[in-house]
Amino acid sequence: MRMSKTLAGLSAILVCACGIAQAQAPKSPHETTKATIEGATISVEYGRPSVRGRKIMGELVPYGKVWRTGADEATTLTTDKDLQIGGTSIPAGKYTVYTLPGQNDWQLIVNKQTGQWGTEYDQKQDLGRIPLKKAATAGPVEQLTISIDKNPAGGGVLKIAWENTELTAPLTVKK
Repeated sequence: MRMSKTLAGLSAILVCACGIAQAQAPKSPHETTKATIEGATISVEYGRPSVRGRKIMGELVPYGKVWRTGADEATTLTTDKDLQIGGTSIPAGKYTVYTLPGQNDWQLIVNKQTGQWGTEYDQKQDLGRIPLKKAATAGPVEQLTISIDKNPAGGGVLKIAWENTELTAPLTVKK
């Protein structure tokens, strides 16, 4: 009898602990995308939310308000060499990436503050704001996807795609 009460108590503790662990687990998977462009190692670490039947651009991601550009913790950009992204100098280091969505125009925000939750934005820490080129995707993109691709003409391209929108900014490594 005593053994069964002990086992029942342990089972209850395990069920509670598992419930707490699930409640604290991120809802969106996390990914790190990496590329080597002109000898520079560049990475972006971000949470990948899904559309799941929702209207994203203009609703879940409202126009005119700074967006965390991902889910959960702040999205980070790390580079081991100085970069030029869309005309803005980015020294080697680690940064937080936000975007400022617009119906037609978007901006990439590179921010010096790091280690914060994705919604903790401090404009005073902005390193720069970079215009993004907006285009329609070839088809629906269910999960937010950020990539760094080589540009055949030289340098690279930072791409952000979700729902039916693709945003790009050219990047080069400063010599």
